[in-house]
Amino acid sequence: MKKRVLSIVSSIIFCCMIMTISVVQTDASDEGLKKVDGSYLTTDESSTGYSINGLVKGVYLMTGDCTVSKAGRGKVYAYASTTANQEVKHIATFVYVDQYLEDIDEWAVVDSWVEEVENDIYMSTAKTVYVDGGYYYRVRARHIAGDEYPYEETASVTDGIFVN
Repeated sequence: MKKRVLSIVSSIIFCCMIMTISVVQTDASDEGLKKVDGSYLTTDESSTGYSINGLVKGVYLMTGDCTVSKAGRGKVYAYASTTANQEVKHIATFVYVDQYLEDIDEWAVVDSWVEEVENDIYMSTAKTVYVDGGYYYRVRARHIAGDEYPYEETASVTDGIFVN
């Protein structure tokens, strides 16, 4: 019985040590990532950005989000959605796919589009974009909702993902 208790206790201690080491390594790798205009440059398969809390929860606009993910060699899948608190006359999402240009250390728009709906509470839009390999790409979105101009607005942005 005593051996069994010691075995369980040592297993728990071992698991705690592994989790602690994993967290420390994750934090250390995050510190090494370059950040450009609010987006980290990563080698992740996808990234999702959410609207900034201070810019949402209005009378009409609830949330906005966007996602970029690898869709094969030389392709990214860009997605964005906007959600209102209630049915509104106008919802729009402006989507921008940016490429990181290392030589000038800035993001440049490679594709963009707008999707709009009327008399609804939610809308989303998505598109596969053909891109040059060997660069980082991110998605930015502006989310708009309301019954009359000026509409409530917020924004979201993803981290950059490296595409072969």
